[in-house]
Amino acid sequence: MSTAFQEALRHWRGLAGERRARFRFHHVSTDEVFGSLGPDGLFDEATAYAPTSPYSASKAASDHLVRAWHHTYGLPTLITNCSNNYGPYHFPEKLIPLMIINGIEGKPLPIYGDGLNVRDWLYVEDHAEALLLVAERGEPGETYAIGGQNEQSNRDVVRAICTLLDGLRPDPAGPHDRLITYVADRPGHDARYAIDAGKIGRELGWSPRRDFASGLRLTVEWYLANRNWWGDIRSGVYRGERLGTAAVAGLPGEQ
Repeated sequence: MSTAFQEALRHWRGLAGERRARFRFHHVSTDEVFGSLGPDGLFDEATAYAPTSPYSASKAASDHLVRAWHHTYGLPTLITNCSNNYGPYHFPEKLIPLMIINGIEGKPLPIYGDGLNVRDWLYVEDHAEALLLVAERGEPGETYAIGGQNEQSNRDVVRAICTLLDGLRPDPAGPHDRLITYVADRPGHDARYAIDAGKIGRELGWSPRRDFASGLRLTVEWYLANRNWWGDIRSGVYRGERLGTAAVAGLPGEQ
């Protein structure tokens, strides 16, 4: 990663005038760097880092590197920490697309543990708008937390998908929630993530446009209409296992 910073710094220093003034190194990170919340409270830009998994630890380290290069060399950096994304083109490893596709195919809908782990769901187009806004108007050296203000437990997400599929693509075998199964929890499964996106709202005027109910319906409709896209993935080597831990635990999906 140091090579990337060195090249970015070299490129920025070689720019002149307006191009130099407008250059930004935008690092897109995750709310996982903050660890796990209890039943109350929200992550914000001042939350102490407490990553609990190798993935979140690596993301936390990269955040610190970005800040170090800004502090030491003046590289005009920006960091955004976002909550869980969902929407069209979401890879079938992840919870929402995996549950939709399994439901369409009449396959089990596996939920880790008791299904009460909570995530703050952010529709992908809302996230894209926020990223563009930060890149164009964000203050160099600053961090912006981006959340959907849509906290949902994994169990409620899967049940909502079942209800949508029941209405949009009824299964002659019965309601889709009959497919729900509970499986052993995955290692290091944080209890709750939720973001306070007040700063980006106050300073840049951003707020999510899409609530969870409408965003989830659009997502389910997209997967129903685009079987060719996900069918090509499912017909290959990948079968729905969680990448990075499948070889260890054999468990599907991200929750």
